[in-house]
Amino acid sequence: MDPKISEKAWNPELEQQVLKKWDESGLYDFVLAEENYTIDTPPPYPSGRPWHIGAASHYSQIDMIARTARMSGKNVYFPIGIDRNGLPVELYTEKKHNIRMRETERGEFLDLCKDALDDLESEMIQIMRSLGISGGIKDHYRTDSEEYRALTQATFIELWKKGQIYLATRPNNYDWVSGTTIADAEITYMEIPTKLVYMNFSVKDSEQKIAIASTRPELLCACKTIIVNEEDERYTNLIGKKIVVPITNQEIEIITHHSAQKDFGSGAVMVCSYGDQNDVALFRELNLEEVVAIGLDGRMTKSAGKYAGLKPKQARTKIIEDLEKEGFVEKIEDISHRTPVSERSKIPIEIIPMEEYYLKQKDSVEKIRELGSEITFYPEMHKQILMNWLDSISIDWPISRRRYYGTEIPIWYCKSCSEPHVPEPGKYYRPWKEDSPIKECSKCSTTEFVGEERTFDTWMDSSVSPLFVTKYQKDEEFFKKTYPTSIRPQAKDIVRTWLYYTLLRCESITGKKPWSEAWIMGYGLDEKGMKMSKSKGNALDPLPVIERLGADTFRFWSASEVNQGYDFRCSEQKMDSTRKFLSKLWNVSRFLSSFSVIKSETTPTDTDKWILSELDKLIVECQKGYEKYNFFVPAIAIREFTWNIFAANYIEMVKARAYGIGFSEDEKNAAISTLHKVLSTILKLLAPITPFITDHLWQTLYSETSIHKQRQAQPESNENYTYLTKEITEFNSNVWNEKKNMGLSLKDSIAIRVPDNLSAFAKDFESMHNLIKQ
Repeated sequence: MDPKISEKAWNPELEQQVLKKWDESGLYDFVLAEENYTIDTPPPYPSGRPWHIGAASHYSQIDMIARTARMSGKNVYFPIGIDRNGLPVELYTEKKHNIRMRETERGEFLDLCKDALDDLESEMIQIMRSLGISGGIKDHYRTDSEEYRALTQATFIELWKKGQIYLATRPNNYDWVSGTTIADAEITYMEIPTKLVYMNFSVKDSEQKIAIASTRPELLCACKTIIVNEEDERYTNLIGKKIVVPITNQEIEIITHHSAQKDFGSGAVMVCSYGDQNDVALFRELNLEEVVAIGLDGRMTKSAGKYAGLKPKQARTKIIEDLEKEGFVEKIEDISHRTPVSERSKIPIEIIPMEEYYLKQKDSVEKIRELGSEITFYPEMHKQILMNWLDSISIDWPISRRRYYGTEIPIWYCKSCSEPHVPEPGKYYRPWKEDSPIKECSKCSTTEFVGEERTFDTWMDSSVSPLFVTKYQKDEEFFKKTYPTSIRPQAKDIVRTWLYYTLLRCESITGKKPWSEAWIMGYGLDEKGMKMSKSKGNALDPLPVIERLGADTFRFWSASEVNQGYDFRCSEQKMDSTRKFLSKLWNVSRFLSSFSVIKSETTPTDTDKWILSELDKLIVECQKGYEKYNFFVPAIAIREFTWNIFAANYIEMVKARAYGIGFSEDEKNAAISTLHKVLSTILKLLAPITPFITDHLWQTLYSETSIHKQRQAQPESNENYTYLTKEITEFNSNVWNEKKNMGLSLKDSIAIRVPDNLSAFAKDFESMHNLIKQ
């Protein structure tokens, strides 16, 4: 019989035909049911070209979660969004058009940002479609839409009315490049070469000097005290005495404090406003008067005297020169300093007193810890990222930003008394350009108002994604049936931001945790294990890779290369080699397509029972992986079984029987039935990982109904023959090797005796190897 599958190899171009069929049939259209499995899908950010290949791998695996859930009988709601708020697009727009945000009319700048996002977004959507993402791509949402921003504002207004929001002037992390406050969660650390300067401070009315080491000598003008440890005997006689600061000549007092470490530097520490968060804590605790040494423009203020107008790094260089010139330097060491930098701009942050809006979070830490402990993390180890972050929270969340492309803070201030007013929720407000919807000040009855110009921290938007996709405050029935959502898939680098802030915000609004499971993926690195970046020239563009190799090859590479939760290397060569497995699957399917599916009952032989028991073992192994969304497990197991057990051994053992050469009709039908049983099961098990080739083969061989409408395979408790697998495969291997050593072809006859413990398989062995009976 001619094979049903005529093509000799799997052609990735067939994926487009499969994709078209899915679209036309509405295969993945969501219909609300009583119970729904909702995925709080991370909306990717279109920050530039190319879209990170690690992100493409990430979204491939999120789709595997959706497909796994569908095949387990769940009604899957898989919304797709695009994150379009925040700093990256502003920086991209400034660079692309060679402009500065604050020197451009706000409306014009926003239009330029939107155009840039539209362009970048279209490519991301194209990649998602090419990958076979089975979510709501055609009606994807955007976080900069009026509908989404209205929800962000509505939830803010709700928290405002609950007393969870307040305005305060406090030392804040400041990114002077982007010109805005950033939260602690938006800070990362880099080892930066710098100089540790040992400076001699004079004890007033004495010849005695104290050496103090600092990496921030430019902050001498803001130094307000010197601290030493009370157990440090070197300074016992100096406690309470006045110390003269070099260069500035101001007089400060030396005091004791437990935070000073005897064995760090000289043991004496200058406390300035503000070198680091320890300085902030000490200024609060000791009630010191702060000096604003660095301004919002990132330059030294007039408090720095002759160094005013210089950037901190320039001022540092100049003041070290002056310290050396005037004999204040004892020594200078070149060190690598762990420096806090803005996660976005990679510029060292400064700590500057600023007036910002805050969302209360300190009082919620224990509640979030409790909720976090209830969430199942995959893998479990990444729950610790959340717990460590909760341990570090010491201040409330500054949520206001001095940027343009973001959701506006919906506040208008009375022009007379400055009383803040929030409008009623339900629409999208832009206070910087719209008249106030509030007609009269609640405090002084004035009718004139001034709109707030600041925007929200982008995590204020992202943290309501579970509420937006479940139609909170828009469709009560839909919300009740989809919230809390089922799972949050995301990368590990945003556990302390997106995951944490979502827990904080959703719990404060709904009183419930937003999901019961969190699936965390590692970073995609280059083939040498280095972080990818366009500047390094090691970034891989996923689109041409997918177009050349096919989505299923890319997806199977992702599943078989990425061990859940760990960083992984992206190698185009490895992706290319993955294609060999799909070719093997295609060849097996093409061979089997020569045999019609046996619909009548058959009686399996011992050889058939052996492969069916191995198939049960495979199903159980795959279930273990799929239950924990660890696609590495089924990918490796399916490849091993298909290639080395099914194709290399079983198919070769029953090939003659399937053709009916030397076997009865019943034996022939049993072989064909088992062959199709195994292949159809492999296709089901593989369907969440490689949806294109499995659906194409399924519909060609087994059913007009898509494989993605089928329930996943279950073990059938077949009689266990797996204990013989090692002996069966070793016997076959020994025969092949013997023929090779004798210069025989695989078809040539050979005199080899079948072991007694394998006698039940003798007939298949004899036909397979052309054995001469002993």
